[in-house]
Amino acid sequence: MDQGGAPPVFSASARIDGDHLQVVVAGEVDMATADTMLQTALREPAGRMTLDLRAVTFFDSAAIHALVRLAQEFSGALTVRPSRQVRRVLEISGLGEQSWLSPT
Repeated sequence: MDQGGAPPVFSASARIDGDHLQVVVAGEVDMATADTMLQTALREPAGRMTLDLRAVTFFDSAAIHALVRLAQEFSGALTVRPSRQVRRVLEISGLGEQSWLSPT
């Protein structure tokens, strides 16, 4: 049933400040978009990264896989700011207590 709403628009943008990369992601991160999120995050060399997922409305297993790859790539230097939906998915998948997951 068509609810008349526009589909969520995915976007991923990166900004680097010194050695700190900030990646902001919005919309649905799924099999079709997870690699774009990953490649956006890996495009610029950086010593540490903040992945802002506060505007993400859907996060599936492909997104989890991309996030785990980023956590490996930025071991000890990653901060993830999740939306409520992302936090719930990470808790269900057993990743809710990771040190890179921001409490807020």
